[in-house]
This record gives sequence, structure tokens and C-alpha cells, in this order.
Amino acid sequence: MWSFITCIAVLGIAYGIYRLVDQLPDVLFRVSEIQRDIADIRRKLVEDERESDEA
Repeated sequence: MWSFITCIAVLGIAYGIYRLVDQLPDVLFRVSEIQRDIADIRRKLVEDERESDEA
């Protein structure tokens, strides 16, 4: 009985890991897009600060 429950648990964990690994490229792409957007925002803030310092 315990071996059956253990087998089901292992299969469930394996399926969860499979789904996680399957989604990983999409997650990494989204994280890189967020990092690029943050870098653009920081770059614009620095440019705005320089313009206000010059004026």
C-alpha cells in the first residue's frame, strides 16, 4: 500500500518538475524583458537628471 502511495507521489513530483522545466524558457524570457525595461527606465531617469542639472 505504501509503495503505491510513494509511486503516485514520485510521479506527481516528476510531473511537476517536468511542467516547471517546460515553462522555464518563457519565464527566463519574461525576466530578461523586465530587466531591459528597468534598464531603459533607469537610463531615462539619469538623462532627465542631467538635463535638469544643466538647466
